[in-house]
Amino acid sequence: MNYKSTRDSSLNVTSAQAIAQGISADGGLFIPESIPQITMDELKTLAGMSYKERANAVFAKFLTDFTADEIEYCTSGAYNTKNFDSENIAELTQAFGNAHILELWHGPTCAFKDMALQILPYLLTTSLKKNGEDKKVVILVATSGDTGKAALEGFKDVPGTEIMVFYPDHGVSSMQKRQMATQEGANVGVCAIEGNFDDCQNGVKMIFTDNAVKEKLAKNGKMFSSANSINWGRLAPQIIYYVSAYVELAKRGDISFGDTVNVVVPTGNFGNILAAYYAKNMGVPIGKLICASNINKVLTDFIETGVYDRNRDFFATVSPSMDILISSNLERLLYILTGGDDAQIRDWFGKLSKDGKYEVTDEIKAKLQADFVGGFCDDADTKKTIHDFKEKFGYTCDTHTAVAVKVYNDYIAKTGDTTKTIIASTASPYKFSASVLEAIEGAQSAADEYEQVAHLAEVSGLPIPQSLAALKDKAVRFSEVIEKQNMEAYVLNKLGITE
Repeated sequence: MNYKSTRDSSLNVTSAQAIAQGISADGGLFIPESIPQITMDELKTLAGMSYKERANAVFAKFLTDFTADEIEYCTSGAYNTKNFDSENIAELTQAFGNAHILELWHGPTCAFKDMALQILPYLLTTSLKKNGEDKKVVILVATSGDTGKAALEGFKDVPGTEIMVFYPDHGVSSMQKRQMATQEGANVGVCAIEGNFDDCQNGVKMIFTDNAVKEKLAKNGKMFSSANSINWGRLAPQIIYYVSAYVELAKRGDISFGDTVNVVVPTGNFGNILAAYYAKNMGVPIGKLICASNINKVLTDFIETGVYDRNRDFFATVSPSMDILISSNLERLLYILTGGDDAQIRDWFGKLSKDGKYEVTDEIKAKLQADFVGGFCDDADTKKTIHDFKEKFGYTCDTHTAVAVKVYNDYIAKTGDTTKTIIASTASPYKFSASVLEAIEGAQSAADEYEQVAHLAEVSGLPIPQSLAALKDKAVRFSEVIEKQNMEAYVLNKLGITE
C-alpha cells in the first residue's frame, strides 16, 4: 500500500514516508492509493478482540511497510489503561432510542484527539527509524482547542522531537487554554494567535511548504512534520474506532453482523467523519454519514449545494473546536470522488486559496450526497439539546456532542430513518463546564472555573477527570500572543535558527 499526494498522483511514497513528512511538498495531502477491504468474516473475528488487537488488524491493511512487531509496539504503547481510563479505550453507551453514543474522550486530555495522538508519536518515531532519518523532528500544530493539548501530551519529552502549538487566543474554552498553557515537557511550546483557527492552520501550512524555511531547518539538522489531521498518521487511527464500534454493537447483540448503521459526527475540519467514510468503504456496513456543524456551517452548505464558500462571517461559539471555515480533510474526499483527478483538486483548492470559494460538478455533488447528509445548529439549540437530553435520558453531553444529537434529531424528523446510529462524542463535558452548566440550569454561573467543575460533578454524577482536576494547581508556562504574520519568525526564533 503506497501513498499519493492529492495534488500529484504521480507521487508514490510508503506509509512511513507519508507519516514522517506529514504533508506533501506540493501542499497536497497524502492518501492511500486504494482503500483496503475488510470482510464480514474478518469483522466477526474482530468482535472477539480487544481494542488494541482490532487496531493491529486495521493498521496492517494500511501500513503495509510496517512489520507486525512494529505495529504491535505502537498499539501497545498507546492503547492501554495507563493512557485511557477505560479498558475498552472507547466507550459505547447503551441505546438512547435508536442511537448509541460513542465516547471518544477517555484519554489523558479528555477529547477524541487522544485516540490518534496517543499513538502518533509511536507511528512517527517508528517511521523515522524505518526511513533512516536522523534529523530532529519539529512538529507544528494548529488547534481549535483539542488537537493542541492532545498533541502536546502525546509528544511530551519524546526523544528526537520538538513540538509547537498555535491556537486562536479568543477561540478556545478557558479549560482548553489552561490545558495548553500549563503543559509540561522540555520539548514543548505553545503560542496564541490574534485571529481564528483558519489563520493558525493557514500559517502552519505556509511554513510547512516554504522551501527556504525547510532548507534552514535541514542545515540545522531538523525537519518538519505535522500532528494535525493533514498527517495520515493522525487519520488512520480514527478509522479504527468506527470499525471497533460496529463490531462491538454486533457483539453485544444490538445489531446483527451485516446490519447497516448510520454515523453522526460533529466536525469542523472533516477528518473525524472522513475516517468513518474510510471505514464504510472498507466494507463496514455504514449507511448515511451525517455531518453535524455549528453555526459556522460551511460543510452543511457545501454538502447541500456543492459550493464551498469560506467568504462569510466567522462565529465564536460554545462548540469552539468546530469553529472552522477551511476544512482541510475535504481535499482527501474530493480526490477520491474525482477518481484521483489531481488537476481538478489543484484547480479547486487554488480557487479556495485565491478567491475563498469553489464549486464542484453536479456529478461530484451527487456522489457526495449519496453518502453524506449535512445539518447544523446554533448555540441556543446546542444548549437546549444539552438540557433536554439530560432531562430525557439523564446523560450529560458536551457542547460538540450536543450539536451532533440535535442534527441527528433533525435528520430523523425529516426522514423518519430508524436505522441504528452511532453518534460520535468528541469531548468530556468538563472541558466546557460553564456552557454545559448554563445549558442545564438556564443561567450563567458567577463561580470560578473549578467551582463550576465541582458543581457539574454534582449535577451530572460524572467523575471529574483527574487530568483536569490537577490543572488547578499547575503553573502557567505559556502566555505569549502574536500576530498571525509573525508565526514563521516565532518558529525560527524558538528553534534558535538565525540563518
